[in-house]
Amino acid sequence: MKGRRGTMAMAGAAMSRPDTRISQADSGTLFRFMSVMATNVTRLDAHQVAIRVAGRKFDALTCPLSKELTMYKTILVHVDASPRLGARVEAAARLAIANDAHLTGVAPTGLSAFMFPLSAMDAGMPPIAFPVAEIRAEAERSLDLFDSVARRAGLNAPERLLVDEEIGAGLCLQARYADLLVVSPAAGDPRPFARHDVTQYVLLHCARPVLVLPAAGAIGAIGQRVTVAWNGSAEAVRAITSALPLLRKAVQVDLVVVAGKDSPERYGEQPGADIALYLARHGVEVALNVVRGGDDDGESLLSFAADKGADLIVMGAFGHSRFREFVLGGATRTALRSSPIPLWMAH
Repeated sequence: MKGRRGTMAMAGAAMSRPDTRISQADSGTLFRFMSVMATNVTRLDAHQVAIRVAGRKFDALTCPLSKELTMYKTILVHVDASPRLGARVEAAARLAIANDAHLTGVAPTGLSAFMFPLSAMDAGMPPIAFPVAEIRAEAERSLDLFDSVARRAGLNAPERLLVDEEIGAGLCLQARYADLLVVSPAAGDPRPFARHDVTQYVLLHCARPVLVLPAAGAIGAIGQRVTVAWNGSAEAVRAITSALPLLRKAVQVDLVVVAGKDSPERYGEQPGADIALYLARHGVEVALNVVRGGDDDGESLLSFAADKGADLIVMGAFGHSRFREFVLGGATRTALRSSPIPLWMAH
């Protein structure tokens, strides 16, 4: 009895415990299932990698390096009544088309809001009459010419803005919402509130790079052969970095250092080598040139650019404003006064 009870007890205990053994058939099924899962995971990882690679290739084709955040997407051009308006708009339109950018023509009337309430503030003052309607009509005619030239150049939807503001302040205000401002000397503008130092004003007060077109002569292609002026200053850094997308597309880029007696302190033992390396890392191939300056570094720069057949000079704009007077650096003043080719400048 004892043996029988022990045997029965052992059998009952065996029946109460779950059978954790896996049959040979079940083991084979589990092995095949795990193999299939591992294969699927591997294929999924490879598929995800392929998707990432294809995405990067697509981005490289549709959004190359020159079309990143530093690309010019909004270009602003000064619209006035000067004889150079047509050439200025045509050059700005070509840039807009080349960069797939939006072009805005802004025509400040010169009628600042501070002009109007003067007589109302003092009853003893005689009323001040401004030919407001005539001034605005003249600005609208200039905008009509802007629209016509821009569309003829190939732009479908140029934007036009008439701004009742002092000319320099109006341009600087609108330039906050653009990537580049295009101006040229305003000589010949017949409007009563036209100012002929607009270029100097926007260079020193505008927070954007400024493309200054020459006061005379035909304006051809811009940015194929570029002379980059380097003197180690913050202004030169701003000008160069703002021009990077344009420099990447250039056929020829000549980096020039106009060195004087103080060149070791200002530029180091190898003048221009550091900024040339910086540009190379951004995909800009440059030829480094060091020339000796004379009495006027601006003249040396213009002479070098002419020898290289440059169609654009990239340089910093040096100066400060004092009341209504602008004190410009020597090279900046010479370039603005005498350059026969466009200037890409930043302050």
